[in-house]
This record gives sequence, C-alpha cells and structure tokens, in this order.
Amino acid sequence: MFLIYFAIIILIPLWAQFRVKGTYKKYSKVPSSSQMVGAEVARRILDANGLYNVGVEETRGYLSDHYDPRSKTVRLSSANYHGHSVAASAIAAHEVGHAIQDAQEYAFLRFRHALVPVASLGSNFSWILVMIGIIAGLADLLLLGIVFMAAAVVFQLVTLPVEFNASSRAMDEIVSHGIIRNDEERETKRVLNAAALTYVAAAAVAVMELARLVLIYTGMARNE
Repeated sequence: MFLIYFAIIILIPLWAQFRVKGTYKKYSKVPSSSQMVGAEVARRILDANGLYNVGVEETRGYLSDHYDPRSKTVRLSSANYHGHSVAASAIAAHEVGHAIQDAQEYAFLRFRHALVPVASLGSNFSWILVMIGIIAGLADLLLLGIVFMAAAVVFQLVTLPVEFNASSRAMDEIVSHGIIRNDEERETKRVLNAAALTYVAAAAVAVMELARLVLIYTGMARNE
C-alpha cells in the first residue's frame, strides 16, 4: 500500500512536468501573429496598465520566468524574452498578470506574501520534527511537525488562485491588446493550463502527504 502511495506522489509531479515541457516545446515553435517578442508583450501590457515603474529583464535558466515583487521586475527566460512564439507571449503575459495583481493588491497574493516566512519555516523544519516524532514514537513532536507542515500546505493551496487569476488576467490582456488573434486563444490557453498543472500537482501531493501524517499521528495517539 505504501509503495503505491509513494509511486503516486512521485508520478504526479513528474507527469505535470512532462506536460509542461511538452506543451511549451510544442508552442514555442508556433510564431504568434503579432510577431512581438516576450519582452515587448510584457512591456505593452505593463504600459497599458500604467505600470511604467515595473521593469522587464532577461534571466538565465529554462522556464525560469517570474515576477519579483521586491524589485518590481518581470524576469523572462532568454527563450521567452527574445522569442516571438505563442508560448513566449503567454508566459510573458502571465508574469505581467502577477505584476498587475501586486499593483492592485490582490488579496490572495497579499496573503501568500504574508505566509512566506511561516511556510519557509514549515518546509525547513517540519520533516525534522516529523521524523524524530515517528522514530522516537513521540506523538506530540509529530503533531508539532504536522502543524509546521500545514503552514506550508496552506501556502501551496493559496498559490493556486494566485496562479489561475494571473493566467486569466493574461488571457484578457493579450486578447484586448490584439497580441494574439482569436484563433490563437486555444493554443495560448493550453500553454497557461499546462503551466498551472505544476502548481496543482504540488498542492495535491502536499495535501496527500499531510493527510498521511495525520493518520499516523492519530494511530500513535490512540496507542498511547
């Protein structure tokens, strides 16, 4: 039973990564009708929303695209910064979606930012407490580890509406500004949906692992 469980929590993220990379590879070869590179897409949407203070920079790495709220910067991987594909446009618009969320103080984004210190602490120390609690048979220590882990799980769950909302904003922006045509909407949505799978997979695995530990704690507490 445990072998099946661990196979599932390993396969879910691998499947999500496979889908993301496969979809991105496919649509990074499909040029957008506007022929705008990702950097231009990001700048167009930012300026249209009055976010002239938000910068757009190139960053190293594969699919390392992100928005940095501290420096107010959209960072795009080289392939998307210089690329004029449907995938590059979709990802650039998605990251700008986070910048718009930040400017409008989107509630879930603010909540996620507030959870970062607690979630980081939970991710770093929860497993230490969990392992010691299980090995030593200390239910109270295991429970403390579960509490820390729960904070990290909440962070994963709050990330979902943040990411889906950013993708929704991205679609609205690239359509309204004529960056893609109507017949390109399906391809763009596929790129955004595939990217969202990684967050869904991470959240699903986190919830499953938390539930497993709660069951272990319940059994230990019952035997004490």
